[in-house]
Amino acid sequence: MTVTIEAIDIFKTAYENRYTWDENFPGYTTNLTLKQGDEIYSANIKVNPDFTIEVTGIDDEKVLGSINHQMWDIVTHRKRSSFEKTHGKNKFILGATDESGAVEILVEGESMGSHYQVRGDIISQVYRVMGPMAFTIHTHDTLNTGSGYVATEYQAIFRDSKTNELKSQREIKETYDKFGDYYLPTCQIIESIEPEGKVIITEFHFSNITLL
Repeated sequence: MTVTIEAIDIFKTAYENRYTWDENFPGYTTNLTLKQGDEIYSANIKVNPDFTIEVTGIDDEKVLGSINHQMWDIVTHRKRSSFEKTHGKNKFILGATDESGAVEILVEGESMGSHYQVRGDIISQVYRVMGPMAFTIHTHDTLNTGSGYVATEYQAIFRDSKTNELKSQREIKETYDKFGDYYLPTCQIIESIEPEGKVIITEFHFSNITLL
């Protein structure tokens, strides 16, 4: 008997294998040390049980905005959302399988134009268009938490969605440790490479992490 594997089954399995914080997530507090070149900033951060974020101890509005954006990005990837809610209106189509065994998953529907690669039970590549910007994320390494995986090393490439002009590229490494029943970020290092070749390294170091 031949068993037909559908694209939706492959993608759903990988999607639901991502590590997320469950409905009992209590929130937490942490101290942040932000380093960029010779500049060092400190802040206090509170992630609430409803996933809202409070940042205090920073007067510089630009730095505050950067911290809020980065924390929003971290929390968004850990916030649980059902497959049906996020992708229920999309249709998935099997594409090619590359030499590494990664399967391309094409999307039709609300996310038309997006596509993914799934290797085993991990989403190894994401391509998405959001208005004038197209971005591709390549996952290079992950942490197996026992309750799903967390990407710990990945590359993000941003291009003009119409001209394909390179806008920026980021190499990101993250460290997660377990606190109580939850894995929380303890370090994030972002190497930003601008089109002209300029490299900016930004480090987020989280300490004194306490569950609420």
